[in-house]
Amino acid sequence: IPKGWDIVVDYYKNIDSPRWIPWSRPVVDPGASSRTEGSGKFGTGGFQLKHKDYESFWHDIPLHPSSGEDMVVNFITEIPLHMTAKMEVQKALPGNPISQDSNSDGSPRYYTYGTPFFNYGYIPQTWEDPALKDSLGNGGDNDPLDVMEIGSNRLEMGSITPCRVLGHLELIDEGEMDNKVLCIALSDPDASRIHNVGDLERAKPGTVDRLKDWLKRYKTSDGKPENALAGEEVTSAKEAMELIGETHARWKNLCGKGTGYTSGDHGFWLDAAGCKGR
Repeated sequence: IPKGWDIVVDYYKNIDSPRWIPWSRPVVDPGASSRTEGSGKFGTGGFQLKHKDYESFWHDIPLHPSSGEDMVVNFITEIPLHMTAKMEVQKALPGNPISQDSNSDGSPRYYTYGTPFFNYGYIPQTWEDPALKDSLGNGGDNDPLDVMEIGSNRLEMGSITPCRVLGHLELIDEGEMDNKVLCIALSDPDASRIHNVGDLERAKPGTVDRLKDWLKRYKTSDGKPENALAGEEVTSAKEAMELIGETHARWKNLCGKGTGYTSGDHGFWLDAAGCKGR
C-alpha cells in the first residue's frame, strides 16, 4: 500500500511532466498506418505523423484514386473510429503533418461529447476558401474539406482510403461554413449496397440523425452553444461532388495553379511538389 501511495503522490507532484498524462487520457498507440512515421509522444502537443510516400499530407496525395468510380475520392483519416483525440492536418507546418489540436490553454484537445462512431478526416487537395460564401453569407472555414466515413471498420490514422461519396451536410460552426462530406470506404463490408444516402438509411437506419446530432451538439459538452446546419437534408452525391470540385479549384488557386487569385496572407506551408514546389 505505501508503494501505491508513493505512485499517487508522484503523479500529482509531476502532473505536468511528460512521464504522466491524466488518467482519463492513457498513453496508447495511435493506431497509425504502416505507411506513416510518427515522432513525439502520442497524446501530447509534440506528436507528429508524416507519410513515408508523400512529403505533404495535404498537397501531394491526389484527390482521386488512380482508378475507380467517378464518385470515389481519396479519404485521409485523421481521427479513427472510436478515438477521442482531436487530430488534424497542420496547414502551416512543413510537410503538413497530422498532430493533435490544442485547447486555448495549450493542452491537447479531446472530444468530450462521446466516442465518435465514424472515421473522420479530409479530402486532400481541397480548400474551403473563406472568400467563398454560402447563401447565408458564411465563408469557408479555411481548411481542407472534412469527411465523415460511416463504415463499420476502424481506419488507421494517416491511411489513404478510396471512399464513395454519398452526399454532404453544411455545418455552420461559429459563423463559418464547415461542410462535411459523407462517404463509405470501398473496403467496407456494406460498400457494395450503399451508393447514396437512401441506401445508407436502409442499411444503417438512423445514421443520418446521429450524424446531425453529433455535428450540432459535440461542442456543448465543453460549454459552447449548439452549432447549426444550413439544411437538415443531406445533399445528393452529385451535389457533394460539385462541392468537392469547387474546393479543389480553390486549392489550385491557393497553389498558383488555377485561374483565380488568392492572397498570400494565409500562413500555410505550400512548398510541396504537389502545390508550389521548390
